[in-house]
Amino acid sequence: MIKEVLVVEGKMDVVAIDKAVEADCIITEGFNLKPQALKNIEQAYKKRGIIIMTDPDSAGERIRTYLSRRFPDAKHAFVPVEDATDNDDIGIEQAKPDAIRKALEKVRTLDWEPTNEFSGADLIVNNLSGAADASTRRARLGAILGLGFANAKTFLKRLNHYGVTRKEFADAVAQLDKEEMK
Repeated sequence: MIKEVLVVEGKMDVVAIDKAVEADCIITEGFNLKPQALKNIEQAYKKRGIIIMTDPDSAGERIRTYLSRRFPDAKHAFVPVEDATDNDDIGIEQAKPDAIRKALEKVRTLDWEPTNEFSGADLIVNNLSGAADASTRRARLGAILGLGFANAKTFLKRLNHYGVTRKEFADAVAQLDKEEMK
């Protein structure tokens, strides 16, 4: 049983989560966020804590950003795009139980006082920006680090806001490079 309450977008997300873990969930109904849903999220946030697990798409990112501002100590779980895609549909409801469990094992907390540990140069040197396969590498590195998929600017922001250490980054890049050599 997960202590925190998971905040997801829809009813089918809850079905997918129930197949993976035992957890209580609150549904946002997309960006609809009715007053009662916000009230329920706030109560859960104060009593048990919340983990925001929105879809890995632009709508999910907007919901995550909105909720992060409202609930600054919320935790975040990211299911990689490739693990949340089936039949050209992207969402948590498409994710297999193992992908959901892996995302929950890599939960991160947003740090509102970001570090300046990483810069655009780190992305360029590691072929995460400006390279032909940069988008694919970011997606795979995001999965390893538990940061999800993002464009270069957002990925850099996540590196500096979600407590990724230089060693953790280097180890993840090494793992990515090793996988690509196979």
